[in-house]
Amino acid sequence: MTTGLGGLAALRLDLAGARGFDAPGAGPARRQGMGKLTREWLVSIWDEALAGRPQEGIALAAVGSLARGDSGPLSDLDLVLLHNGRSLGGEDIGEVADRLWYPIWDAGVRLDHSVRTVNQCRTVASGDLSAAVGLLDLTGIAGDPDVVASTRSVIAHDWRASARKRLPQLVDGLRLRHTRHGDLAQSLEPDLKEARGGLRDMTVLRALAEAWLADRPHGAVDEANRVLLDVRDAVHVVTGRGRDRLGREDHDAVAALLGHRDADDLLTSVSNASRTVAYALDGTVRRAGQAQRARTLRVGPRRPRLNPLGYGLFEHDGEVVLGPRSAVATDPLLPLRAAVVAARHNLPIAPTTLANLARTAPMLPTPWPEAARDLFADLLATGPGLVQVWEGLDQAGVVDAWLPEWAAVRSRPQRNAVHRHTVDRHLVETVVHASGLVRRVARADLLLLGALLHDIGKVRGAHDHSSSGAPVATAVATRMGYPTSDVEVVTTLVREHLTLIDLATRRDHQDPRTAAAARAATGGSREVFDLLLALTEADACAAGPLAWTDWRATLLRQLAEAVAGGWHQGGDAATAPAVQSAQVTVDDLQAVAAGEPRVIVRPQGGAWRIDIFDRDRLGLFADTAGLLAAYGLLVRTAILRTLDGVAADEWHVESPSGDEPDAERITRGLARLSQGDRAPLSLLDRRRQFAGPTSAQSGSGNPGQARALVVPHASEEATVLEVRAQDRPGLLHELGMAFAKAGLSVRSAHIATYAGQTLDTFYLTEFGGRLLSPAKVAQTVSAIIDTCDGGAE
Repeated sequence: MTTGLGGLAALRLDLAGARGFDAPGAGPARRQGMGKLTREWLVSIWDEALAGRPQEGIALAAVGSLARGDSGPLSDLDLVLLHNGRSLGGEDIGEVADRLWYPIWDAGVRLDHSVRTVNQCRTVASGDLSAAVGLLDLTGIAGDPDVVASTRSVIAHDWRASARKRLPQLVDGLRLRHTRHGDLAQSLEPDLKEARGGLRDMTVLRALAEAWLADRPHGAVDEANRVLLDVRDAVHVVTGRGRDRLGREDHDAVAALLGHRDADDLLTSVSNASRTVAYALDGTVRRAGQAQRARTLRVGPRRPRLNPLGYGLFEHDGEVVLGPRSAVATDPLLPLRAAVVAARHNLPIAPTTLANLARTAPMLPTPWPEAARDLFADLLATGPGLVQVWEGLDQAGVVDAWLPEWAAVRSRPQRNAVHRHTVDRHLVETVVHASGLVRRVARADLLLLGALLHDIGKVRGAHDHSSSGAPVATAVATRMGYPTSDVEVVTTLVREHLTLIDLATRRDHQDPRTAAAARAATGGSREVFDLLLALTEADACAAGPLAWTDWRATLLRQLAEAVAGGWHQGGDAATAPAVQSAQVTVDDLQAVAAGEPRVIVRPQGGAWRIDIFDRDRLGLFADTAGLLAAYGLLVRTAILRTLDGVAADEWHVESPSGDEPDAERITRGLARLSQGDRAPLSLLDRRRQFAGPTSAQSGSGNPGQARALVVPHASEEATVLEVRAQDRPGLLHELGMAFAKAGLSVRSAHIATYAGQTLDTFYLTEFGGRLLSPAKVAQTVSAIIDTCDGGAE
């Protein structure tokens, strides 16, 4: 055979296309065919390289994907030229190697190669753990099969002999690799090979079984491996490169090639497969550790040590197991009891025990008895131990028996930039965070159930997951036997779980209608408000550091104080407590009236509060926003007031550099701007140039036209507009200039940026305090859109 691998790759793709990439059984057949073609091609090169020469004591062998029979269309080759160290008829082994490697390189194939004797293979394996694991797959391609067999035999013998010593090293290597490459199941751009739950972990599973420390699971984990290999093959075809990362830009094409409805279905499939592999690996590593400990010398009979945990459950070798007299066949509460005990002790439930519970335990009746509800609440309250226990229950199918609705969110990806987990894992993480907040609320069980269900509506086709999730939560709580009043609370928590953070970050806390809206979301109940407040914090913490910053925590606390003030004073008519203002003297005010600004900077929860006093004028908001942007500060909120012609403005900013804002510098800049000197804004122009053109300006990657929306009934004292646009340096300054040109005053501004997109809320009045007329609103909306989409003039 003279076909180069470039041609062979084409033949491989033809083979795949002949049956269809998504045809049943196509993946294994495709890989078997590709392996056969590759081996035949290598045999032809071997025959040409050793034409007429004796082949005793020399062989060509493969490790890696070719040896395992799972090569992808563009996988590289990992070959070993084995020899017994004897003379090759006067020819140097290096010359033979050159005649093998050069034709492969000339064909443009990526090649990892080595030339070794049997003893050299043993030496390499003893000193390099990854090499030892790879050599366990050693498979002959051509030449003397006895050399390959003897090498593989001694490598396997050495591996088993040193298993006790090398297991800790193997486990440490796993942890390091998983830390470096992340969790495949939770990634939007997963590394299919190196990440936790990836193809490399399947190799480790086989290596542990080869060490005779533990048998590896089969069935589901083999199917999961097939899914990951199919995705890897599709990535090769779509990208034309032999890579293992599933990039965002390839999601749609890979999904279509594999017959998925969309990219989210593809990612769900990948996540489910990787979770199965990761769970199998965790269990097999524990089995191997148990076998290792069992081989140590013991005094007395080798009886298992069972530490009683109650309810017929025991701790054995780091796992929760069923005792010999457990009532698994008659007690529907036993799976719940086992889960609570395991999570409280931060132990996994043994896989065989889980399988027994899932297969044998009776189903819970509908509605659940009170004891079942109490146990489920106890399980949710266990904290961090819940994560691994819930994963085991989910893998065994127990969670589906309790919550059939869970299947719709299992492994569902989240493309929101602030989220770091799939939907189901995020729900569990939210419960863990909520368990630390239970002392703040009157009903811990309802908080934890609301946390578990708050995103249950994030399913295919749902446009508003809060609304779509509310009836699902109602059905779940009803099935669990909660009284109607409690069901209504859980439903409210799910429906309104985004309300408080939206009000906190996008509304003026001092406006009475903001506090009234927060109270209305909870039906005017202080108890429900406390539950919703705790759920909001737990949800944000579980989402990740982008969702729960010091600044967002401060805003939520301020909103809570404003809402609480209304209850203390009795009813929704009460106004929010006044925000503490900076101390200014009469001399300060007189100086401000004479045209000398005053600036006070104070730290506030990882951010900075800047109080600015200046003569009120149109354009002051724009000038201040521009100046702060020029000095590299990120504005989060601005609350603006006017007292007897003096603007008393409160700005909350973040400083990416970590430096404290320079009050004197800001004062000088404002004074020059008030006199018509625009020089202080020159830094902003340079920042714009450094940032480069936005997508709107460049004409590429534009996510859509900017939007400006009126928020009805948000305030009685101002017209409230929301602005959504592509972020860029100085955008707030540009919007302020547009407001000034329209003769509008900004009473307060609330700024948020996610994944390069702004969501800003402005409380606007005409200069003098009047609400905007409908015509003025339309004019302003048009000006805002032009400003956002047109860029700086």
